[in-house]
Amino acid sequence: MVRTRPYRGRASRRGAARGGDRGQVAMEYLGFLPLLLLVAMAAVQLGIAAYAASQAGTAARAGARTAASYDARTSGESAARGAVSGWVKSNGFDYSEGGGADVTVTVSLVVPSIVPGLDDWEATRSSTMPRE
Repeated sequence: MVRTRPYRGRASRRGAARGGDRGQVAMEYLGFLPLLLLVAMAAVQLGIAAYAASQAGTAARAGARTAASYDARTSGESAARGAVSGWVKSNGFDYSEGGGADVTVTVSLVVPSIVPGLDDWEATRSSTMPRE
């Protein structure tokens, strides 16, 4: 029985073509990396905005509860300021109080920004409590 060797010419050409594509996936990833970073920064910015809105709501409730209380030992504004994290409060904090039989407190916080150009976001929340 005579064995013949398979023809290797075509396989060697195919291997040479693959060698020319080395690093292509890495270059495509590097081209796509800025878009991935932009999406990640936008997701983090959205989380920070949600956290600031939550902090504004907590501050408004604390301020309204204290302002409506008959025997409160502090003012509504100081209670609201105390309910907010320092790094959120340092960007901007606005407190307003009004109402007659009910106390309505509105707190506005400037949302901290990690994305350049998004510096003018505000989170505003209000809370109303009946006076004692």
